[in-house]
Amino acid sequence: MKEGTVKFFNESKGFGFIIETGSNQEHFVHVSGLIDEVREGDTVEFELKEGRKGLNAVSVRVL
Repeated sequence: MKEGTVKFFNESKGFGFIIETGSNQEHFVHVSGLIDEVREGDTVEFELKEGRKGLNAVSVRVL
C-alpha cells in the first residue's frame, strides 16, 4: 500500500487526484476506487492499478 494526500476530489463528478507521499506523483482516483469517503487534505492509503490513461489509485481508504 502507498500513502498520499487527497489534492482534489469532486464529489459531483466522482473523481479527483491523490499526491503520493515521497514521490509527489499525482494519481487519478475515481469514485469506484474508493473504500472510504474522501475529502481534500485527507491522508489516505491506496494501491495503483493500470487504467486506460495510466495508473489509477484504487482501494483508497482514509488513515
